[in-house]
Amino acid sequence: MASVPARAAPPRAVRPVADGPRAAGRGADGPAILGADGLGRTGREIYAALARVGNPCLLVRDPAGRLAVTADPAAAHAAGAAVLAVAPPTLPEQLGAAGFRADHGVRLSYMTGAMANGIASPRMVVALARAGLLASYGAAGVLPDRLDAALAEIRRGVGAAPFVCNLIHSPNELELERATLAACLRHQVRCVEASAFVALTPQIVAYRVSGLRRDRSGRPVASNRVIAKLSRQEVAEHFLRPAPEPIVRALVAAGTVTAEQAELARAMPMADDVTVEADSGGHTDRRPLAVLLPEIIRLRDAVAAELGYRRPPRVGAAGGIGTPAAVLAAFAMGAAYVVTGSVNQSCVESGQSEPAKALLGRAGPTDVDLAPASDMFEIGAEVQVLRSGTMFAGRARRLLEMYRAHDGLEALPAADVEWLERSVLRRPVADVWADTVAYFNRRDPEQIARAEGSPKRRMALVFRWYLGLSSSWAISAAADRVTDYQIWCGPALGAFNEWAAGSYLADVTSRSVVDVADELMLGAAYAARAAALRFAGGYLPAAAAGYRPPADPPAGSVAATLVAGGPVAYRGAA
Repeated sequence: MASVPARAAPPRAVRPVADGPRAAGRGADGPAILGADGLGRTGREIYAALARVGNPCLLVRDPAGRLAVTADPAAAHAAGAAVLAVAPPTLPEQLGAAGFRADHGVRLSYMTGAMANGIASPRMVVALARAGLLASYGAAGVLPDRLDAALAEIRRGVGAAPFVCNLIHSPNELELERATLAACLRHQVRCVEASAFVALTPQIVAYRVSGLRRDRSGRPVASNRVIAKLSRQEVAEHFLRPAPEPIVRALVAAGTVTAEQAELARAMPMADDVTVEADSGGHTDRRPLAVLLPEIIRLRDAVAAELGYRRPPRVGAAGGIGTPAAVLAAFAMGAAYVVTGSVNQSCVESGQSEPAKALLGRAGPTDVDLAPASDMFEIGAEVQVLRSGTMFAGRARRLLEMYRAHDGLEALPAADVEWLERSVLRRPVADVWADTVAYFNRRDPEQIARAEGSPKRRMALVFRWYLGLSSSWAISAAADRVTDYQIWCGPALGAFNEWAAGSYLADVTSRSVVDVADELMLGAAYAARAAALRFAGGYLPAAAAGYRPPADPPAGSVAATLVAGGPVAYRGAA
């Protein structure tokens, strides 16, 4: 794979367009399929006109009183038709905030979020970066040695192209947070996706402030960018405001940042971008995007007005983004960019296993469930997971019920112990406890010290052994643990599968993150044009109601290369 220049690749080449309702184009590739008078009246004709998103689309009423479309005002005039509305050219590259595309050096206001344990893999990040798109490596749960190797692999693969590394807040393991940021700086990762933060830590503040400098005009600029992912107002405020003075003073005293950088920090928000995460896979507050996104935008505007920011942080949308309609809805509500997650886990570049991808490819919108989270099991925190094809959610919930009802493993009824050892652990409890002690003695000995005098704590750690390993079994395709796979997933994937049914994106063995991104954004551009005609009172037949990906992989798509058995270069068009 050849490297790419520092700036993003230009938009991909226009795809050839075939006749028919599944045809799609960017505009500049010939007129739409129209009747002899230059007007389109059938669903097939209207779809073809709208799908050429680079051309204008006029909604007209012909002399017989019928609604029609055309891209040619002269044709409408010649046919004696009255123009009712115009859907202007709307390219995917126009959606969202231009500042997001410019600052991050990408061609679309689109990002793929981090999926933990390397599911958002180096291969995925490289593929998207080479296609001129922003991607975040799933560093959560990845230990330092593996993280260092992954970032080195990504850097070799993308050259100077931009990419992001996830930084998950680890309140009980701050050294991991510190090691992640140190690795990012070693590999010149100039943007991190900060997630699961409740309050700011010296580690994330140091990363941000140590990258501040003045440009030629004397204005502060940030070399180290931060994209904060959150779902609560109080957390958003931490990132929308400048770095806390007490933390910055301590960093100056330690020599980590300079006095000039501390001064610049007073005028800069902690984050360049704030991603509002609604109902999503994995950890989720399950808040509706239609409520959460406007709430955080209002907060951003209030903080920006109070502090007089020259460039306030942008606000993006994540969670539930799996169809063009969802993409457009986010942009219509004011999102500067969109972030996809669950839909990417089923793609060929994902670090998830092939058996798990097959399950994901068959999932519907309701095939998800909530289950206890391993990292916050004792307080009852939940993650959203795939339900269809695995028994993990039900087994995990029963473990939480047992934990709440009993004071320790010794207090469990014999029937519960038999079920635990036969169906869940598949080993004696004593053996699992021995493994748990060995694991935490290497990673966090305090956990074992706290459990020695607390039978309930010991029970929690044994249960967490199962909860923690179940996601690894899915990633490693453990054949004897299929019914225990923990696969983080939100309902957006099911919606995507239904939208992609019958198209080239339906087959997960050739479903690429690059094609998914391009089709979703092209579909959102189509939806924006269709909405403009609807708002003017136009009726669109079912055949033209929304964009559908074509049945066969379009020329230039990653899927076309995969199906043909050729090497995939993952480059943007020349």
